[in-house]
Amino acid sequence: MDPRIREDDRNLSTKREAHNVIRSCHFRECGNPDPEFLGRIFLTMLHRLTIPALLFLGAFTACAQKPSVVPTNGNPTHYDLSAYPNASDKVTKTDADWRALLSPESYDILRNAGTEEPFTGALLNNHEQGIYVCAACGNPLFSSATKFESGTGWPSFWAPIEADRVIEKTDNTLGISRTEVLCARCGSHLGHVFDDGPKPTGLRYCMNSAALKFVKQ
Repeated sequence: MDPRIREDDRNLSTKREAHNVIRSCHFRECGNPDPEFLGRIFLTMLHRLTIPALLFLGAFTACAQKPSVVPTNGNPTHYDLSAYPNASDKVTKTDADWRALLSPESYDILRNAGTEEPFTGALLNNHEQGIYVCAACGNPLFSSATKFESGTGWPSFWAPIEADRVIEKTDNTLGISRTEVLCARCGSHLGHVFDDGPKPTGLRYCMNSAALKFVKQ
């Protein structure tokens, strides 16, 4: 057999294998192809400098890249919070003062750890851009950038606007163990956080609308 025909057959087989790798990478199914196999593909296509070679290199590089992760310990939306009080500027009031300041529903939730009925909160379907602050003290807590539709009936966020803006503690009421979320500035009850949220944190901060106020940006 003519050696050139044999060489062309090998090149054709390599191209077919390369095509399969490209398809796998496109559908995010590529794993760790055999190094010797990759070397053969690379050398053959580099020699010919064809469009399939460029497609292969681009697809394989894209497949190896890791998705970007949004930091959860900073301000995910980069809002300027300089006009807001620091979380360390604590607010302390008497029960009578809180009653006078808050609406009956907000007082029950914020100061008595109550819970509003699902699908009734004013902020549940709010899709405007801005900051959600504590209804009791104005501490910025969450932003519209981390709000998502959880289908639970309460406003849900995958991260606080800054990690030190909230406090989390174990809540064993109702006979189950949950993680309560409190305002770090005034200690008011906001809701609970669960580990069934979306990426990048996998968390769902399930908040009461009456515990928040929305500041449009």
